[in-house]
Amino acid sequence: MTLPLAGQVALVTGGTGALGQAVTLRLLTDGAVVAVPYAVEAERDRLHERVAATDRPRLVTEPVDVIDLESMVAFARNVNQARGRIDVLVAGVGGFAGGSLLETDRETWTRMLDLNLTSAFSAAKAVLPHMVRVRYGRIVVVASRAVVPPAGGFIAYTVAKAGAIALTQALAQETREQGVTVNAVLPSTMDTPANRTAMPSSDRKGWVPVDAVADAIAILARPTSGYITGTLLAI
Repeated sequence: MTLPLAGQVALVTGGTGALGQAVTLRLLTDGAVVAVPYAVEAERDRLHERVAATDRPRLVTEPVDVIDLESMVAFARNVNQARGRIDVLVAGVGGFAGGSLLETDRETWTRMLDLNLTSAFSAAKAVLPHMVRVRYGRIVVVASRAVVPPAGGFIAYTVAKAGAIALTQALAQETREQGVTVNAVLPSTMDTPANRTAMPSSDRKGWVPVDAVADAIAILARPTSGYITGTLLAI
C-alpha cells in the first residue's frame, strides 16, 4: 500500500512541542520526510527518542529562530536544496498568556504576536516561493477554537490567533490559482502536559488529544485534499 505522503517533504514549525511531536510522528508514519526547526534541545532529544529507527533517516532537525524571517528563509532553502522540494508546511508554533487589556504589558503583547502570528508569517514567507515555483503545496496553520469569536480575558493571545486565522484565509485567496492550499485547524483545549499543569482541577473529559489534531493536519496535508482551501477546521 502506498503511503499518503510517500516521497513528499514537510516542514513543521513547533515540531518538537506537545502537538508538534504528534504531527511530526504522524507525517513520518504517512511517509514524508519531515524537517523540524527547533529551539529547545531537550525537546528535540525527546522527539528523536520517539521516532522509530526506520523513520529516523527521514527526520531533519536544525536549530532555527522561527520568528526571524532570514533564518527561516535560509532553513527552507537548505531543505529544498537537500531534498529537492517542500510539499507541506505546518505552522505549529504557538504560546499562551492570559490577561485582559489592562493586565497585559507590551512584552506579553509582543511575545504573543511573535509566537502565534509572526512565526506563521515567517514560515509561510520562507516556504511559499518553493511551492509556487512548482505549483503545488499544502499549508496548515494551527490556530485556536477559543478565539472564534474573539474572547476577552487573554487578549494578546486572542488577537494573535485571530490574526493567524485571517492570515490563513487571505493567503488561501492569494494562492488559489497556484496549486497551493492554505487551511487552519482550530483545536479547543488540548490534552497536553502544560495544560494539565496549568489547569490541574479541570475536567479533562472534553479536552482534545493531540493525536486527533495531528490526524486532521495529516489529512489536509495530503495531495487528495487539493480542493480544500481557506477552511477553518474546528476540532
